[in-house]
Amino acid sequence: MIKNFQLRTSPEIAATQELLHIEVAKQARLNSKDITHVEILKRSIDARQQSVKINLKVDIYINEVYDGKVIPLPEYPEVSKENPVYIIGAGPAGLFAALRVIELGKKPIILERGKDVRTRRRDLKALNIEHVVDEDSNYCFGEGGAGTYSDGKLYTRSKKRGDVNRILELLVGFGATSDILVDAHPHIGTNKLPAIIADIREKIIEHGGEVLFETRVTDLIIDNKEIQGIKTANGDHFKTNHVILATGHSARDMFELLERKAIKIEAKPFALGVRVEHPQQLIDKIQYNCDYRGEFLPPSPYSIVKQINGRGMYSFCMCPGGVIAPCATSPGEVVTNGWSPSKRDQPTANSGIVVELKLSDFTKYGNSPLAGMYFQQEIEQTAWSVGGETQRVPAQRLTDFVEGKVSNSLPETSYKPGTTSADLRTVFPEFIHQILRSGFKEFGKSMKGYMTEEAIIHAPESRTSSPVRIPRDYNTLQHVEIKGLYPCGEGAGYAGGIISAAIDGEKCAERCVMTISS
Repeated sequence: MIKNFQLRTSPEIAATQELLHIEVAKQARLNSKDITHVEILKRSIDARQQSVKINLKVDIYINEVYDGKVIPLPEYPEVSKENPVYIIGAGPAGLFAALRVIELGKKPIILERGKDVRTRRRDLKALNIEHVVDEDSNYCFGEGGAGTYSDGKLYTRSKKRGDVNRILELLVGFGATSDILVDAHPHIGTNKLPAIIADIREKIIEHGGEVLFETRVTDLIIDNKEIQGIKTANGDHFKTNHVILATGHSARDMFELLERKAIKIEAKPFALGVRVEHPQQLIDKIQYNCDYRGEFLPPSPYSIVKQINGRGMYSFCMCPGGVIAPCATSPGEVVTNGWSPSKRDQPTANSGIVVELKLSDFTKYGNSPLAGMYFQQEIEQTAWSVGGETQRVPAQRLTDFVEGKVSNSLPETSYKPGTTSADLRTVFPEFIHQILRSGFKEFGKSMKGYMTEEAIIHAPESRTSSPVRIPRDYNTLQHVEIKGLYPCGEGAGYAGGIISAAIDGEKCAERCVMTISS
């Protein structure tokens, strides 16, 4: 017999199989000798009380043989001679679209402007150490997209958009630990994602798909409101009537191409702010109510939301035990983001702290559908100038920022290119600066100890989501005007993270193949 059971216990018991076995028997009122296995199904941390507890949902195997759980990959067919579907972009949306295209019996051909996941590392090193920005190979562009070297968080609130568990199980099938099926806020880690991404690519190629790196799309051939082909910077011309556009939220050249060709796009609200870094030990103390979290609790994250002057100000992409990375995609700009390795074992914690923007904030740029993008771009370029015209980032101690003072000195930071002490009022429009200052005071009231001179603010955190939406038909998922063009994922404004982008990729693949087959 297998009995489903929920319990609440200490971190040590939850982390130790032998102790958990005894505790389950006690709480479920069973004879421990009859329990052959305890399988954890869901796990979450409850730190609301003085003593931190772990909530578990388990299956108790009672006099039942446990054979272990193996999650197989789908049976992918050979598709090398089947009708092709062209996919622009090898981020989560593009890769999972390709897998689904194969599963449905068609041939995916991925065109990726950047490099494969291994080669891409050299360009990231040049960006961190030499401050050299490669416009096609950076933290945003390349195999796996922005997610590959940007933490690998798998938590999503987008459960209405599709089957989250299916995506998680596929990731496990490609090498992710099964913990991602259990944890309330699953996370793979930047150190482990590259191998998983490479395995997905190999599976696509093994079954007849193609992945073309260093192939930046420069034009979409359209005739009579229907996609007819693709042109690339290499001079290649691919004829096709089926294109999934999954270029990511930072592909400004694609947004500009669509506007030049009078293909309907829309300005979209997004959020923008700073990335703040604290000692991880301090965040643990605040969140876990203890001086030392011990060996059985993970480094603590935090999540906080405030309403300031009628706008949301909130933490975004919080990285416990992580580092801050330079994520510019063009020379002459500075952009920050954060990531954590799988063990989250770095001494610092960082989070984007961002302000909700409205379309009315972009009126300086007229009625252009790229108004939000221009707003974002101007702040990034200003930060580059204020920081010293390198990848050094303008920074202030958190306490100095709130008090309106330029910092005389700055704490050490995980941001490798370095920091420049500056008044961040010179980086942001006044309304953003004032909301951030007021909001941090409110944060300090909610998290006692958060407001500390040990914390350092880096500016800006600006690539939270796409500043553009590419409108599509609700049923067919094709562009509202261009037949055969499927706007997809974060760049098109329909996802926000690895899981939701992967789900959207699968959905677009399904609609596309349905059209080909009809």
